[in-house]
Amino acid sequence: MDGDINATAPGTTPPDSDPARKRRVHGMLKLYYGLNEEGKTVDQAESMDPCDINGPHFDPEVYLNKLRRECSLGELMDQESYMVKQIRSLDSDMQTLVYENYNKFISATDTIRKMKNDFKKMEDEMDCLSTNMASITDFSARISGTLQDQHAQITKLSGVHTLLRKLQFLFELPARLNKCLELQAYAQAVSSHRRARCVLLQYSHMPSFRGIQDDCHAIMDKLAQELRQKFRDGGSSAKDLSECVELLLQLDEPAEELCDKFLSHAQSRLEADLLGLEAELRPPLSSGPTAVTDPYTGPARRLSVEPTAGSPTGPTSLNNPFLSPSSRTDILEFIDRGCNEFVSSLCLVIASYQELFVNRPQEGELASKNIPQMAIGKLHAFVDALATHYFSLVERRIQEEKSVGDNSLLVRALDRFHRRLQAVAKLLPGSAVPSQGTEIVVRAARERIKQYLAALQSFYLNSLTDVRQALAAPRLGGSSAGGGSHLGGPATGKDAPASLPELLSTLSATILNQIKSVLASVHLFTAKDITFSNKPYFKGEFCSHGVRESLVVNFIKFVCQSSRQFCESAGDRGGSTPPALLLLLSRLCLDYETSTITYILTLTDEQFLVQHHSPVTAVTALCGEAREAAQKLLNHYVKVQGLIISQMLRKSVETRDWVNTIEPRNVRAVMKRVVEDTTSIDVQVGLLYEEGVRKAHSSDSSKRTFSVYSSSRQQTRYAPSYTPSAPMDTNLLSNIHKLFSERVEIFSPVEFNKVSVLTGIIKISLKTFLECVRLRTFGRYGLQQIQVDCHYLQMYLWRFVSDENLVHFLLDEIVGSTAHRCLDPAPMEQSVIEVICERG
Repeated sequence: MDGDINATAPGTTPPDSDPARKRRVHGMLKLYYGLNEEGKTVDQAESMDPCDINGPHFDPEVYLNKLRRECSLGELMDQESYMVKQIRSLDSDMQTLVYENYNKFISATDTIRKMKNDFKKMEDEMDCLSTNMASITDFSARISGTLQDQHAQITKLSGVHTLLRKLQFLFELPARLNKCLELQAYAQAVSSHRRARCVLLQYSHMPSFRGIQDDCHAIMDKLAQELRQKFRDGGSSAKDLSECVELLLQLDEPAEELCDKFLSHAQSRLEADLLGLEAELRPPLSSGPTAVTDPYTGPARRLSVEPTAGSPTGPTSLNNPFLSPSSRTDILEFIDRGCNEFVSSLCLVIASYQELFVNRPQEGELASKNIPQMAIGKLHAFVDALATHYFSLVERRIQEEKSVGDNSLLVRALDRFHRRLQAVAKLLPGSAVPSQGTEIVVRAARERIKQYLAALQSFYLNSLTDVRQALAAPRLGGSSAGGGSHLGGPATGKDAPASLPELLSTLSATILNQIKSVLASVHLFTAKDITFSNKPYFKGEFCSHGVRESLVVNFIKFVCQSSRQFCESAGDRGGSTPPALLLLLSRLCLDYETSTITYILTLTDEQFLVQHHSPVTAVTALCGEAREAAQKLLNHYVKVQGLIISQMLRKSVETRDWVNTIEPRNVRAVMKRVVEDTTSIDVQVGLLYEEGVRKAHSSDSSKRTFSVYSSSRQQTRYAPSYTPSAPMDTNLLSNIHKLFSERVEIFSPVEFNKVSVLTGIIKISLKTFLECVRLRTFGRYGLQQIQVDCHYLQMYLWRFVSDENLVHFLLDEIVGSTAHRCLDPAPMEQSVIEVICERG
């Protein structure tokens, strides 16, 4: 094969020129098809290499010498095969290019042949056209020359003909107008008259034209009267009414008068709708008083201490005050009627009026009168006057919604009312009607909040009344101090009133359930499908100041304030408030301070998504107010219970002749009653408050004796000897002892635990006992009776107080004060006192 290649190669073209020719041909083809940029070599430095077979300076001798010198025989044979393949590939590419271009050349040849034939036909047609144009030009010149002399005469005759036609129109105008009037073609009559009005006015000084003008005026006056009557009746369609107004304006009818007539006619129909609404607000003559009352005023309710099986645990476990009887008028039906009749009619009137007077294009003389501005001012005044009347009726109907039962009807009615007013806003931009309607919705929501607040307050007060009745009912059986035990044993639940923890739990749960029920009812105002709920002018103000502040916060403040009033209204004798109620309310307020207030406000903020953009009442402030109320109630409870026991002690001291009394053989009954009542109070307070902290008791607390029980003990403690002849020395030593003793504050604030409460009550009782003793004079046996009573009190009261030394100190003061006021101070022996007290 190598021989064949070597044999055929010299027979064609010289070896040095054949590749160059191929490259030139290939480069020319690429240049023809726009491939020259893609065909450029990137590396220009290699193009100068004589061994580069694709470069312009390729030298075959150098290339062959290099191959023979560097390559082996096998590599030379491989190189030869590779070059043969390249040559064949280039020949194939060249053949393909030649065939493709040959086809294009053939197609171009056919196209040129067709163009030659087409241009031949076009030249013939152009020659024909040129001949025809020359003939037409010749004929035109001949006609112009012939008619040149008669042109002026023809123009004059044409003008005379036009004038005669106008005169004919003028003379036929009255008959034409009468015919239009008969056929009720008012628009054609007005158009014909407007065409001739200027000419008749210009030539009115001529009798003939004057007569035509008078006839036309009479006919047009009659036509204007018919249009006014048609406009006044208003029974035609909107299109006919619009045409009527347009024709009247073209007849120079005053636009202001037309506006007034249109609004006056519309006002009569709208006022009829308002009278129908007002009739619904009047109470029916046959029925009695309206049954819409405060749901909280009704039959007395009782707090269920022990819930029965299957009874609901929600707000309906009581007689739910939010389920009230239906009122005589459905507010949703009332609002629907107002929207469907009055508001819809008002929107139609606004749309028709604007189409007639405001939105109509003003042309010619009408444009200079500025009718739209005048008309829109009258429309605003008209709508505002009727809307004010309508809004007053709506507010009256809303005010009749006193029941705080189902809130959905009111919310839906307000939503529908608000929606329909938005149509007025779209039809009449700049009107104050939508904003006034929005204010009504806002005021209705605020009023609803006030009603719910009043309902919650009434429910709370009624619940307190139920608690008082539950606390007072067991007293018919006996115990006046809330049910205490007999002397010597702890109080039992059988003699106690209804369990205070259960009453507290029921009261607290019931109030909380009612608050949740109210929040659920109020939450309807912020539903997603309510249009005004997402408006910025409503939602933020309603949720933050309405629900949170005006309802929840104000109710919590009311609970605290009404609880404090139980302390302010009581007199010196404790008033009519049961002490157990004071104790229960103090615990309720304390629970509010610790958890309930935070829970209620958190629940409110979560349900209503309250954003605290404006200042609101802080939770800490409400908790502080609740704690203050709890502290005041507990202090007052201590004071009342202390006064009750003090009253018994005071009467027992004031009603006895202590100088002439007999020798004591028993403890007085009043002292036993004091211990019983103190024990009952201890049980009562322990039901609601924790024990508290006590100081360590001494081992002989119940056996301790007082330093003034006998003269020997007093002489041992204060002086070498004690005789009646030296009372001044004893008084001096006693006063010196008081100076160094710890001061006892009687009416100090108590802490929230049982020990602190009992300590305060006992301090008040013993201080009263001491002051009563200081006002009396005692004999020997009177002193001994006080010794016995004080020892008995010491035996039982020390266990109730935080520091037993307080009881010992006050009893020391009582006995010492009695000895100082005794005419014959001969104390009883301690052993005898102990025997009497143990026997008693």
